Amino acid sequence: MSYPGYPPTGYPPFPGYPPAGQESSFPPPGQYPYPSGFPPVGGGAYPPAPSGYPGAGGYPAPGGYPVPGGYPGASPAGAAPSYPGVPPGQGFGAPPGGAGFSGYPQPPSQSYGGGPAQIPLPGGFPGGQMPSQYPGGQAPYPSQPATVTQGAQGTIQPAANFDAMRDAEILRKAMKGFGTDEQAIVDVVASRSNDQRQKIKAAFKTMYGKDLIKDLKSELSGNMEELILALFMPPTYYDAWSLRNAMKGAGTQERVLIEILCTRTNQEIREIVRCYQSEFGRDLEKDIRSDTSGHFERLLVSMCQGNRDENQNVNHQLAQEDAQRLYQAGEGRLGTDESCFNMILATRSFPQLKATVEAYSRVANRDLLSSVAREFSGNVESGLKTILQCALNRPAFFAERLYYSMKGAGTDDSTLVRIVVTRSEIDLVQIKQMFSQMYQKTLGTMIASDTSGDYRKLLLAIVGQ
Repeated sequence: MSYPGYPPTGYPPFPGYPPAGQESSFPPPGQYPYPSGFPPVGGGAYPPAPSGYPGAGGYPAPGGYPVPGGYPGASPAGAAPSYPGVPPGQGFGAPPGGAGFSGYPQPPSQSYGGGPAQIPLPGGFPGGQMPSQYPGGQAPYPSQPATVTQGAQGTIQPAANFDAMRDAEILRKAMKGFGTDEQAIVDVVASRSNDQRQKIKAAFKTMYGKDLIKDLKSELSGNMEELILALFMPPTYYDAWSLRNAMKGAGTQERVLIEILCTRTNQEIREIVRCYQSEFGRDLEKDIRSDTSGHFERLLVSMCQGNRDENQNVNHQLAQEDAQRLYQAGEGRLGTDESCFNMILATRSFPQLKATVEAYSRVANRDLLSSVAREFSGNVESGLKTILQCALNRPAFFAERLYYSMKGAGTDDSTLVRIVVTRSEIDLVQIKQMFSQMYQKTLGTMIASDTSGDYRKLLLAIVGQ
């Protein structure tokens, strides 16, 4: 089976546009109109993204994601709430009180193949057995409603009775004359799939001889412009554009590189690499090498190969061996063998890594996320943790990222836009559910209190509020 939260087949093979049989309504492959219609790679039509991620918006300090021993235990006043199901004070640094791993949510509906539920391990829990229950009799993460099914996890579904020419006409009227009817634009773009938006764009040019993106840019500004343009980019192009934007100019937005390269499937990464080359004339791996260094550079280079094992069956013996290797490479020695962590976390499938996390807690009497926090720091720590968090529960990772994009003073709008848009047809339903369970408020409520105007209307329409 495919990993939950992603379509079984991923995005269409790049260029991927047009779909077979619809060539006449699309531009030829490799000729997206974006470098001309979108902000040029060297230009500044988009508002500059925050130079440091997390920034002033209330993210944790760079070295503390999460703070060892303090996550997900009791939080100081004003901080993020603790994860439900974890006893107060039981942080990542505490020895498991019976849990296979503490703190990071785990959707119970995930099934990763056969095999024994556990392997008796020497030196593990007292008595040599895993306790049958988590502390308090509940799982360490909020359970996922059984109503969520594969294929219905996006908040945006293709519109029925879709008519690209009718939608193009609505958009034309909304932008014609004095003022702009933003509500009409919201009504169209928030209820069409990305594939349908591409057809509207092609129909607009056919009918009016004008570029829809240029017209929209001339009518909109600020966050609303950024959100609309993101919705009209094909998914692969948007990821490639985001990576390019994160590395051009002075400074590098490392969090963007981590968020995209450490969470996408092999097929998506390979398409992104091809798109990056064809649309920007640049080699993604070379840009990564020139903008990053050390163990973080090696991790991202490993990620952009798109060669992670995607076999969904779990080898429990291998999980046990990898757990021992990771322990010996970190907690079990003076210093850290970083290459061992890179090798295992960059090559094993997400279901396999989940089993390794569980085995590690029995081998080391500490959870793996906690060990990574103790052995690494900075961007490489964030990258390794992102991989592990996606193995445990990908929607929870994005829910956490959305929360910190809005928490505190100011809003990291680029991150908010990027995650809402890129997950809207994949797993935003699950992300919303995780968000509510982790933070005791809905994603829509937090968006409504942190944004305003048509930008707020469009975001809420996308998330289904």
